[in-house]
Amino acid sequence: MRGKKVLKEKNSTEYNRDDWYLMVKVYTIASGKGGTGKTTVSINLGTALAKLGKETYLMDADIGMANVGLILGMQDVPVTLHEILAGKNKIDDGIYKGPEGLKVIPSGISLQGFQQADPDKIRDVLSEIEKKCEFLIIDAPAGISKDGVVPLAVANEVILVVNPELSSIVDALKTKILTDVVGGHVLGTIVNRVNQDKNEIISKKIEKVLGVKVIGIIPDDANVRRAAAARMPIVVKYPDSPASKAIQKIASDLAGVAYKEEEIKARREGFIERFSRVLFRKKSEK
Repeated sequence: MRGKKVLKEKNSTEYNRDDWYLMVKVYTIASGKGGTGKTTVSINLGTALAKLGKETYLMDADIGMANVGLILGMQDVPVTLHEILAGKNKIDDGIYKGPEGLKVIPSGISLQGFQQADPDKIRDVLSEIEKKCEFLIIDAPAGISKDGVVPLAVANEVILVVNPELSSIVDALKTKILTDVVGGHVLGTIVNRVNQDKNEIISKKIEKVLGVKVIGIIPDDANVRRAAAARMPIVVKYPDSPASKAIQKIASDLAGVAYKEEEIKARREGFIERFSRVLFRKKSEK
């Protein structure tokens, strides 16, 4: 696994140990309320970073209402974050290969597992995961809860996911205030499920209310639901769709690389051209 290879190299003379930890980027994806599409954004953002060749881990820190495993079809895996936080298994036992090489640490969905999990051990889990990756995406619990405080505090940056609705924005403001209180830092917000003709107006209003910049706008896209039904991230299932392009642009910005939309367009046009050649050739042969 590439993560183990990087970890081995980290201990060589080519890397300064302190510099390595500065290279790890930890982003907690949070929202003020449920239903904003936070988990879908977390999964697709992590997958998009993995597609860029970044060693990326995704951890579902919502130990009470976990959804990452359900969305990715990992609901029946033998070891989850529940067992790790209960001290029954080691961290490496609960890491699974996801789409595009994304490493996934799902949380459990059983009530018994939730009751046995010790949320205070999340810090220890995170400190171990950070040694393995370049990017760590944490899907935080929705709302303001005790379990949700640690992910807000330990991340390099917190990214808020909001919908263009007043209630969602107000609840996100509460999460921002809580993040400030626990010593975290909000990088910005992603506005999800937006009608494209209202982008600029919505961005200005949200930036004024939350006091942070909008780092990305994801349009309302039916392909998100189609991809979810197929248990696949939209950036894999429908890479050319509007929502997919928006997420890939955000991932590129976080990774500090140029977003190559032109390559995606060229690939689509190449397929159409090939299809047309085959179609017209068959007609001419008749």
